[in-house]
Amino acid sequence: MQGLTALAFQKFKHNYLGMASVFFIIFVGFVSIFAYILAPDTTQYANQMHLSIHSKPPGFRVQMLVQPNPNKSLQNQFDKIFFGSKFPDKQQPISSYKIEKDQLIYTPYEAKNIQGIQQSIDYSKNPKPFVENKTFYLGTDNYGRDVLSRLLVGARISFFIGFVAVFISLIIGLFLGSISGYFGGKIDNAIMFLINVAWSIPTLLLVIAITLALGKGYWQVFIAVGLTMWVEVARVVRGEVMSVKEQQYITAARALGYTDFRIIFKHILPNVMAPVIVISAANFAAAILIESGLSFLGIGAQPPMASWGAMIKTHYNDIVLGQPYLAIIPGLCIMSLVMAFMLMGNTLREALDVKA
Repeated sequence: MQGLTALAFQKFKHNYLGMASVFFIIFVGFVSIFAYILAPDTTQYANQMHLSIHSKPPGFRVQMLVQPNPNKSLQNQFDKIFFGSKFPDKQQPISSYKIEKDQLIYTPYEAKNIQGIQQSIDYSKNPKPFVENKTFYLGTDNYGRDVLSRLLVGARISFFIGFVAVFISLIIGLFLGSISGYFGGKIDNAIMFLINVAWSIPTLLLVIAITLALGKGYWQVFIAVGLTMWVEVARVVRGEVMSVKEQQYITAARALGYTDFRIIFKHILPNVMAPVIVISAANFAAAILIESGLSFLGIGAQPPMASWGAMIKTHYNDIVLGQPYLAIIPGLCIMSLVMAFMLMGNTLREALDVKA
């Protein structure tokens, strides 16, 4: 006979929306980890600005004069792959160039068909400058930054905040919920009072308060979101523990002299994890939305760090100024990732339902 875990996995595999959501989440996770390998702009936070080519449409192509940075060897390859280039090459958009003797003569690119003034650089120096054709597949933003690169690098914050927030909420929620449900009495009353107080405060308001207390920044937002998402986990775990602790195998464990904490963490919690897993999937989605909202309000990830919420904040005026895609594209990315987590959570709930 197949175990319950195998049966749940079989049910999950036959839900095509659930499987598609899992593959999409894995894809976004891959992009988040290797963003600087995939992004055309490999500078930290994809923040290389070219004001002369600002607000260009998707597919815009331009010649780029590249002057290699002699200090790039100071950064190791591992650091460059996962955190971006700290010593990027100097790049400048140009409209034309020619090489005469030891001089590279070029005309800088200027907007609105304005003719740039010819300039020259030493072509004999080492490493030599060179010219390459560069395509901005999703265009450029108001500062001339590559939108595609910002989108790929920004996925890292939106994706990993879910992991950190859910991890923090699970640690707090599992501990408080299991203690409250198992011991009951005054301990249960005290923890339930704390849960009710936290539950009564609007989530976004509580996150803003914690963020302001901890300070603005990347990790502060992660911690703040995690500290507001433990309440639901604790309530569910408490109810499940109160039900499971009356089972005969728990009575047998007490008769064998096992300590309370061994009974809780070895015998009770492994049997109440199904609803917790479903809640965790929903909390992933909620954490992404909260982070996006905080970034939109200017409390989340701070410039020049790329974030989908911050991209919407920067470009929401462009919705009525002729470039709506600058705000719509990161909005669609947030919507897609949140929907994937919600669909996965719904599929998990159906797969783990023993009554079905």
